[in-house]
Amino acid sequence: MTSSSDRTAHLAVYDTFADWETGHTTAHLAQNGYTVRTVGLTREPVTTMGGLRIRPDLALDELHPQDSALLILTGASGWDTGDGLAPFARVARSFLDAGVPVAAICGATAGLAREGLLDDRAHTSAISFYLAATGYAGGARYVDADAVTDGGAAGGGGLVTAGPTEPVAFAREVFGLLGVYDAKKLEAWYRLFHDSDASAYEVLQGE
Repeated sequence: MTSSSDRTAHLAVYDTFADWETGHTTAHLAQNGYTVRTVGLTREPVTTMGGLRIRPDLALDELHPQDSALLILTGASGWDTGDGLAPFARVARSFLDAGVPVAAICGATAGLAREGLLDDRAHTSAISFYLAATGYAGGARYVDADAVTDGGAAGGGGLVTAGPTEPVAFAREVFGLLGVYDAKKLEAWYRLFHDSDASAYEVLQGE
């Protein structure tokens, strides 16, 4: 039996949240049977980088790995201007320790680096020296790729990382990790949304 936690993805939101980085991920998770819930430091509204106002569904201290299938962390100026977002990185640790996937893009990768979560996992980011500036010990595990998944089978644990210019590749890795699409449809999805290959639409429609 599938529980609600198996089909609930949690999207972290905070001031200057980078709107564009998870649009593909959350939209297509929602279209494939997932519920996307937002989580903030508190339940007080936050304002995204694009000026949108979001009232979180729950506060961070209400979030537990067993209630979730995925934690998504996006970029924000707060990752590089202090430790105000560090609690999200600590929660990411609890998710990974519990075998629940985490997906981090842009500045969130630096937050995970500071938390020590990239020291022993394959990962990527905007560029290698951006993470090196955090002083982390995982430089040897950096992969120069659009997006990277480390560990975990479909539906299990694992970590997805990507740089800020790769929201489509980020989504592809999330879908692969969660088993949202089979391999053929996943490749077609990426060709459609990354390469504007209209022929891929027929594959996605099962034709």
